[in-house]
Amino acid sequence: MKTKLIQLFILFFALTSLLFPQSMTERYNHLGEMFVHGFSSAPFPDSTRMNGHVYDGKTYSFQGHYDDSSVAIFISKGFKQTGSTNFVVYFHGWRNNIDSACTEYNLINQFAESNLNAIFVFPEGPKNSPDSFGGKLENKDGLKILINDVVKFLMEKGKLNSPKIGNIILGGHSGAYRVISFCIMRGGLTPNISDVILFDALYGETEKFSHWIENYNGRFIDIYTDSGGTKNESESLMNDFEGWGISYFKTEENELKPDDLTNNRLIFIHTDLVHNEVVSKRNQFLLYLKTSKLPKINE
Repeated sequence: MKTKLIQLFILFFALTSLLFPQSMTERYNHLGEMFVHGFSSAPFPDSTRMNGHVYDGKTYSFQGHYDDSSVAIFISKGFKQTGSTNFVVYFHGWRNNIDSACTEYNLINQFAESNLNAIFVFPEGPKNSPDSFGGKLENKDGLKILINDVVKFLMEKGKLNSPKIGNIILGGHSGAYRVISFCIMRGGLTPNISDVILFDALYGETEKFSHWIENYNGRFIDIYTDSGGTKNESESLMNDFEGWGISYFKTEENELKPDDLTNNRLIFIHTDLVHNEVVSKRNQFLLYLKTSKLPKINE
């Protein structure tokens, strides 16, 4: 009888979690504090997608795909306010959204475990749509305006005591390459960008990444697969570096050591994984964050 009751309780809680799933603001309470807030400076809505987007003969309407101004903001337990605030800004790829990407790729858990004394910011992109467009973040100073709004919001919440922006890590998967390239080219905070991390995402806009690499000193990580569509562009960029006399580090992922990520600035990682495994299958996001130069919470 006791065993039967336990089984019924387990079934009840399982059904409850399916029928009433936790919101993003509740799901990560054990790791820190999550805010999901709409900002006028978020990528969307944007006038360019007011009539939706057509891909492969199908229309992805404005409603439900380009009308969400949400930005997820996560602060880990133990975060310490300092004179300036560092940020990790992440972007999702095609047919995804901030909630599903956080779940599928274990983003918040990996960020929290990295122990970085930074704030995680995740703007909603083209929601559940096959589209790489970055909306208002492709405008001049788009990233700066958004981060300033995030800082203002957090100061009003009593989470920050200074408006000064420190270093910024930009990362993203797949179609996120486009919005990241515009952020580093004309986002208004280019001198603050300490790292660019592309998770099987180097499909194009390579001249923007090359310009940033040549003119700034941030770390560049490109992990690429055989079948994800980024291999040729990654190898082409390495060939360009050789022609330009720019040194870089290349490795197979199964041979990668943490010191390789701390001792090199331009890093190309060829992996045996498939496209959707490069962010979290081996806790790659966690490893790349831990080996950045951003300070840790316990330092």
